[in-house]
Amino acid sequence: MPNQSLSGKSALVTGGARRIGRGIALALARAGADVAITYRASAQQAAQTARDIEALGARALAVECDVRSESSVRAAVAAAVSRFSRLDILVNNAAIFESAPLDTLSLDQWDRAFETNARGPFLVAREALPQLRATEGRIVNIGSLGGLHAWPAHAHYCSSKAALHMLTFTMAKAFAPQISVNCVAPGWIELDEEDGEQAAHFAARTPMRRNGTVEDVAQAVLFFAGGPHFVTGQILAVDGGLGL
Repeated sequence: MPNQSLSGKSALVTGGARRIGRGIALALARAGADVAITYRASAQQAAQTARDIEALGARALAVECDVRSESSVRAAVAAAVSRFSRLDILVNNAAIFESAPLDTLSLDQWDRAFETNARGPFLVAREALPQLRATEGRIVNIGSLGGLHAWPAHAHYCSSKAALHMLTFTMAKAFAPQISVNCVAPGWIELDEEDGEQAAHFAARTPMRRNGTVEDVAQAVLFFAGGPHFVTGQILAVDGGLGL
């Protein structure tokens, strides 16, 4: 996909300090956008990511935010708008992932997954809505292959991501025509800390014969962030065919 210029635009990436969120934030900056990231417990990584964004020639902001909290979300969105005077792109990336057998899953585990993975994107999108309407902006939710396929050891995670996928559909209808809303659903994405044996297992099961990279996810986000505004309400699996 040709690089889409996002010059003059600004983006907010929740959970953008590290891992996939960091990759998305840097990709947006390379495309020309100013980027605000939120973090909860990764202050040092967030500061480094902000410096790396600025090294790419974009303006940056790192703001502490708990996406489960209405007041924290409100403050974070206000900080991003104050820094850049506008908001064009929201990437709801902040999430938690956990393995747990369904028959021993606690209520606290269930609630934590939904608070971050489903309620968080709802709160951030609702708070950012006036700014995004004013700029005819974009929302990109980061879902999961687990929201499309059942993983027995991750029932709470899969269910929360499936809820986010449905939230994408409803947002796309409710926020049209000013805002396009789409979702990127990664499959197995290799990260530095991943177990090599498990990574090899998933690569062998994937038709493309490799696992995904952070850059694969970031490029999918860039498509929705800068591609046709007419594309809305879509779930794009970035999984190399693993879910087929």
